[in-house]
Amino acid sequence: MAFPIWKLRQLIAKKKKEFLKRFKKTSAFYPIKRILVSVIYYRRTWARSQAKKNLEEFGKFLLLKYSEFNLLNSCSRNLSKLFARLKLKKQADFFATLTQEESGINRHVLFRYLMKELFLYFFIAFIFFFMVFFVNQILLVAENILKKRVPVMDVMRLITYSLPMVIAQSAPFATLVGFLMCLGRLASENEILIFRASGQGYRVILKPVLILGVIISIGSFFVNDYLLPLGTLNYNKLYRSILTSNPAVELESNSIKRTNDKTLVIGEVSGENVSDLIFFDTDGDDGQRIIVANKSQIKKASAPGVLMKLIMNDASVIMFDPDKKNDYDVLTSENVELNIFESTFLENDRAVSPREMTSYDLYKEIRKMRGDADVSEKKRNRYHLEMAKKFSMPFGSIFFAILAMPLALIFGKHNGQTIGLIIGLFISVFYWAVSIVGQIFSSRTGVYGITTMWAPNLLIGVAGILFYLRLLRK
Repeated sequence: MAFPIWKLRQLIAKKKKEFLKRFKKTSAFYPIKRILVSVIYYRRTWARSQAKKNLEEFGKFLLLKYSEFNLLNSCSRNLSKLFARLKLKKQADFFATLTQEESGINRHVLFRYLMKELFLYFFIAFIFFFMVFFVNQILLVAENILKKRVPVMDVMRLITYSLPMVIAQSAPFATLVGFLMCLGRLASENEILIFRASGQGYRVILKPVLILGVIISIGSFFVNDYLLPLGTLNYNKLYRSILTSNPAVELESNSIKRTNDKTLVIGEVSGENVSDLIFFDTDGDDGQRIIVANKSQIKKASAPGVLMKLIMNDASVIMFDPDKKNDYDVLTSENVELNIFESTFLENDRAVSPREMTSYDLYKEIRKMRGDADVSEKKRNRYHLEMAKKFSMPFGSIFFAILAMPLALIFGKHNGQTIGLIIGLFISVFYWAVSIVGQIFSSRTGVYGITTMWAPNLLIGVAGILFYLRLLRK
């Protein structure tokens, strides 16, 4: 027989009074002591009460029912009956398929198992690609900046602002490699064969693959559309302030800096001193100018818009017109001061570039350009290309998921993990190369950006459908 609640309350009140008599009410810490004593006493009383035991037993019962999926089966069955009464046959059939079969096979268990395995392998592959892109694109840049004696905290902030780019690039390739390795392992260990022998079709395996692919694509799109523009904007602001305080950061030893109409060939850089400097420039009348200096010094500039000042010693200036090759001017000077503007190294200067915009901002800019005849076709195509990149790379995870399942089940019967890793890396390199070539081709030739950026995804998707049809025929 359960202990009555009112007797339990009387017992608690009685014990509480006895407990409080041990402390003097004149003490300065009496209120604190009273609170502590009440907490300790109620905790001990609750730990020994029957109500706690009943609650624990009820929790174990729910956990057992949930783990066996009897609760989900009951919900699915009731929803199926409800939709059947409402004459919604498609919805009723859908929830009926979620119910545990009479043979004892539980679709929920299979679904949960596949989702867990796919996510585990995706996470491992994501860490792998994250480290590859992180070391290749960020740490090497950070190393070069640290050599210029830039504060460590500024370098850490630059690395933080670059992380969204690495995450956005890693997710699609991790989907392909992770899914290939996971499904390849299931195929090589005959788990797929057991699924098929129990009467399950490939649709049972395809469903969690597609669902997880869609979830990864949505998360990757959020990073690519919101966090990446935010990180790029903050990165450019911080990098501009670093260049303003230390212009030598942008000048690397034995390197070439190119812009639209200027080229700077840099020799050896040591602190603020540069040797063997050559500057190619084009003026407004298509005239060519070449400045050659043996030694130069880098100085900070005080004028607005000027990034740095180059003081060139023993400089020679050659000016000529390309249409008049036999006519040129040569100037020599002991010292020449050359102002390098921010627009030379920092693209668009203070304007917001397409990479720093969200998809909605790009959409508004593209609509404005439609009615502006002064906007060049090259600029229009650049915005269209960036708009296509916002969607093509994140949602490539769906196409990779479609391709991964049939490939793993066809070629992963023996050493599925290894075969999946090799095939995944090969396809990732191929996809990356086609995307880069398409981006360069679109920017140079003016081909519509959506065509070049979505072509790799469509190619992957068509290949995945063909392999899936081949799998069904087998």
